[in-house]
Amino acid sequence: MESKDEEFRPRIRFVTTIVDGILLPIDNWHMLFLQWQSRRSLAVFDLFFRKNPFVGNSTVFAGLEECLRLLNTFKFAPEELEHLKKTFPGWNPEFWEYLKSIDAPQIKVYAMKEGEIVFPRVPLLRVEGPLAPCQLLETTLLCLVNYPSLISTNAMRHRIAVGDKKSLLEFGLRRAQGPDGAMSARLAR
Repeated sequence: MESKDEEFRPRIRFVTTIVDGILLPIDNWHMLFLQWQSRRSLAVFDLFFRKNPFVGNSTVFAGLEECLRLLNTFKFAPEELEHLKKTFPGWNPEFWEYLKSIDAPQIKVYAMKEGEIVFPRVPLLRVEGPLAPCQLLETTLLCLVNYPSLISTNAMRHRIAVGDKKSLLEFGLRRAQGPDGAMSARLAR
């Protein structure tokens, strides 16, 4: 597994502009607020999947680059915090100050290599660090890994089917989950 502590040099910019700190379901915010109130400190979580897609026997791990980019830039913008304050007006003002201080340098990430063949129930990423940032990042990291891994696995299946001497084209914009899905699909190698 690779560590986030190794030097990371981004090759591409974020595919989407909506990957930020507030890309979370509302229940995660309630969970985070309750965890903050209880002052719990450390967390470790493993990101894995339960079944291979397409009734296959393996999956191609993808999305690591976007995950590392998120971790290297994670911080709440003032307008995001203002939006959250309006959404949850009765919450303790100290919580908003706490969120303002959160970033991700103290988080350690261990991961499989991008493009590696992986199997169900084997951790693709392990995230270790303070509970709040880990909780905030969990859903987004799942999102950044699940779709690219699905598309990369499908690309591998197609490559095997046509062989390595034929051209293989991807027309994902016609079927993707919006333009961001198509942009993520183009990264499948």
